[in-house]
Amino acid sequence: MNTLTDRYLAATLPSVPAARREEIAAELRGSIEDMIEDRTGNGQDPVTAEREVLTELGNPERLAARYADRRLQLIGPAYYLIWRRLLRLLLSLVPAIVGTVDAVSSAADGSVGVGGAIGSGIGTAIEVAVHVAFWLTLTFAILERTTPVQGLADWNVDELPNAPVDREISLAGTATAVAWLLFAIAYLPLQHFRSWVETADGTNIPIIDPALWTSWLPVLIAALVASVVFEIVKYRVGRWTWPLIGVNVGLHLAFAVPAAWLILSDRLFNPAFVQHFEWFREGDNLGTVATVSTVVMAVIVIWDVIDGVRSMGQQRG
Repeated sequence: MNTLTDRYLAATLPSVPAARREEIAAELRGSIEDMIEDRTGNGQDPVTAEREVLTELGNPERLAARYADRRLQLIGPAYYLIWRRLLRLLLSLVPAIVGTVDAVSSAADGSVGVGGAIGSGIGTAIEVAVHVAFWLTLTFAILERTTPVQGLADWNVDELPNAPVDREISLAGTATAVAWLLFAIAYLPLQHFRSWVETADGTNIPIIDPALWTSWLPVLIAALVASVVFEIVKYRVGRWTWPLIGVNVGLHLAFAVPAAWLILSDRLFNPAFVQHFEWFREGDNLGTVATVSTVVMAVIVIWDVIDGVRSMGQQRG
């Protein structure tokens, strides 16, 4: 025969442990027959009763999973929150960093144009995001099925977050800061190929000394990339803290100190760029530009640090 019950058992049994298959088959068939008999005893049509009983038992694959004590989920509840928290953190940082580095590297070696470099960076960021999501999920799925759940602290009320307060770090401010940083990161390699300063025959004149690509420019770009990550982290925290202020000072110094030294020692600007403008060659104009640039940079750094400390003091007050 090929009744609905037979078909239901045929769909259920292949997924249960082989050692218990006959036992489960007899138990399940007996349960179904008893449930059908109860319904027909109350005057229900046998065909309708059988259909309703099987509907009540539900999807045979889910029933088989219950018999096998097998979870029908990729990440179970024990590790789900840890997986989600780590996934969000990695996706908010890693693809952006790797994509930016790829774009800068592509533009710097001249293998592609600016548009191609940006496209390469976006493509790399997407690819990295997919890999991060896949491998992290696979790791937790394996962990869920092979490692006994132990060592996970029980939740307690001390983990409750503070009551919501007005964010000290605004999304608009963060977006503006990140936009300027990304512009600076993109322009450093861009000016090497298209600075909009040209010789009489149309040859591009880089503003920054090309010799710095083998020394200080990668350092400056790395400091800017780290600053982008810092702005994102600062926004996620929502307010200034002493550790954030310390990191902010370190990132400012990592960029400003080498940049100031290069400017004051006349090593930052491309000699061909300086020679292209007669004004730079008159008197000590180049030295004046270097001094003013260094002072402006120092004022920006000091002001930003003081503003962070002041904001933190207001938030605590």
